[in-house]
Amino acid sequence: MAEPLNPGDDAAPGTPGTGEDVCRRCGGSSRIDGGECPNCGGSGKVIEGIGGG
Repeated sequence: MAEPLNPGDDAAPGTPGTGEDVCRRCGGSSRIDGGECPNCGGSGKVIEGIGGG
């Protein structure tokens, strides 16, 4: 079963042309204002497109 996407994810994990990065909203801490970061779902990481071209 595929992992659910968080609002900060560009694509599902393992999608070609993507990679894992630190969530910019929480800075990788997984928390904002004492609660779980809604952007990364509390993981501190997001999946983003890489490369260019």
